[in-house]
Amino acid sequence: MHAPKNIQQNLLHRLKIARGHLNKVINMVEKDEYCINIIHQNQAIQSALKEVDTIMLENHLKSCVVHQIKEGKVEKSIEEVMQVFKKTNKGPLT
Repeated sequence: MHAPKNIQQNLLHRLKIARGHLNKVINMVEKDEYCINIIHQNQAIQSALKEVDTIMLENHLKSCVVHQIKEGKVEKSIEEVMQVFKKTNKGPLT
C-alpha cells in the first residue's frame, strides 16, 4: 500500500476501533447477551470497515491509479477498480 503516513495512521486507527468492536461482539455472543445489542455493535464494525474501504479507495485512485495511467496502464487500472465494485455488489449471499 502506498499511503502517506497520516492516511496509514488513520486507517490503522479505524481498524483498531473495528477490532475493539469485534472483540466486544465476540464477548457479547459468549455471554448470550441481547440480540439487538449485538446487532448494534456489529453495525458499528461494518460502518468502520466501510470507512476504511472508502479511505483506501480514495488513496488508491489518487496514487496508484494516477501512476498506472501515467505509465499507460489505463485498462489495468479500470479493471482493478471494477473488480472491487463487482465484488461489493454481489453481496454476502452470492
